[in-house]
Amino acid sequence: MSQEPLDIFVIGGGINGCGIARDAVGRGYSVALAEMNDFASGTSSGATKLIHGGLRYLEHYEFRLVRESLMEREILWAMAPHIIWPLRFVLPYHKGGIRPAWMIRIGLFLYDHLGGRKLLPPTAVLDMHKDQAAKPLKPIFSKAFEYSDGWVDDARMVVLNARDAADRGAKILPRTKVVSARREGGFWAIETVGTLSGERQTHRARMLVNAAGPWVDAVIRAALGQNEARHVRLVQGSHIVVKKKFDGPRAYFFQNPDNRIIFAIPYEGDYTLIGTTDRDFKEDPGAIRISEEETDYLCKAASEYFREPVTRSDIVWTYSAVRPLFDDGASKAQEATRDYVLKLEGLGDKDSAGDAPLLNVFGGKLTTYRRLSEHALEKIAEAIGAKGAPWTAKSHLPGGDFAVTGYEAEVARLKGRYDFMSDRHARRLVRRYGTKTWTLLGAAKTQADLGQHFGADLYEAEVRYLIDHEWAMTHDDVLWRRTKDGLRLTDEEKRQLEEYIAAIPARIMAG
Repeated sequence: MSQEPLDIFVIGGGINGCGIARDAVGRGYSVALAEMNDFASGTSSGATKLIHGGLRYLEHYEFRLVRESLMEREILWAMAPHIIWPLRFVLPYHKGGIRPAWMIRIGLFLYDHLGGRKLLPPTAVLDMHKDQAAKPLKPIFSKAFEYSDGWVDDARMVVLNARDAADRGAKILPRTKVVSARREGGFWAIETVGTLSGERQTHRARMLVNAAGPWVDAVIRAALGQNEARHVRLVQGSHIVVKKKFDGPRAYFFQNPDNRIIFAIPYEGDYTLIGTTDRDFKEDPGAIRISEEETDYLCKAASEYFREPVTRSDIVWTYSAVRPLFDDGASKAQEATRDYVLKLEGLGDKDSAGDAPLLNVFGGKLTTYRRLSEHALEKIAEAIGAKGAPWTAKSHLPGGDFAVTGYEAEVARLKGRYDFMSDRHARRLVRRYGTKTWTLLGAAKTQADLGQHFGADLYEAEVRYLIDHEWAMTHDDVLWRRTKDGLRLTDEEKRQLEEYIAAIPARIMAG
């Protein structure tokens, strides 16, 4: 049993839970966070990996959400320029398309002016008879619209929020499942069990935050005993990663005959990411996989645009996740709101006056996680009293303390010190770790000083950094969430990495 009660106990180590924990501890609250698996092992690593306003949400009149998202793009970019950067999107247009040109122009005008854009370049119209963007596409487009959004390494954004929260004093508990939570004497008594160690603990907190994503209703039902909880609509989104279909840094926005859209995005240098799908999901979120139907849909939809068809033989990886959207009664999965809803219970309720408060978090998206966290802190202040003031808008995530225009300078600085590294390796490390790359490489003077080579440009020094600083405990943590080196390593190389990690004595990692 914890000696002193915490102010806040957060359930869920996705982007919302980690963002709330970071904001709260930075204001002076005492905080603990429990995640039953690895960080970003659910929805938060299964996104299309965009920091974007949500151009298509304008069709559903989600103006508040779009404005907030647009305003957040440059704030988040400045917070983490190593894992977030601008991306130009090409929206091919031909007469008789799904959406008329006037509708697209109005949408892009709002996109340019609704959210206080300062650094991102504005919308442009491309002549597809002359522009290189037309090269990989079928020769049916005379023009295209080009606009700005941003790219993010989603899983890294989650773990960096957790890392910063821990550095500021939060107790971060990965692979720790909440098995019960009950109100006792004005506090929450939260029972947890380590999913690897089996260790059971009881924690006391003044307030509970349920940010369990797809499992938010399950937490309400199982842990809190509210059997009728039905707040979220689970929507499956799947993606395919294929051999690179085009050169250049721009991405594509494709409109499909069924009114849905997909993106085709440069990915990890050698690949193209294509997605996403939208369909209701009724099964276990922990067992989600791309369906045959979704695979065929994405291949067919992309092939309608590319000169070279996208086939199953092109696919090198797939991933799927469940979006826990707030159930607003929308008839179609793609029409359900992407906005977030925060519900505070136990504060002046007729049947629970004086009880420890509970904040349930429904919905949300990567782009708005910081503002969601600020709004959650307003609810927390209402429930248990205010501490500190909003602070994250001017902050940096670990490794992001260089200017948004300073990536090339940081790469050059790193190569000047570690001159044995290839340009590709240095760029990948800076994109992944920013200024923390210096901690990772330490006193290394030669390639051999980086230790065991696991394949591609993954070395022991990086793996140890991820274990010691970022809670990596399995080879999947390293290969698919902290990095995407799973795309490049052979099965034998993956097995060697698995054996290496398994040989490390069990201990509390990245405390």
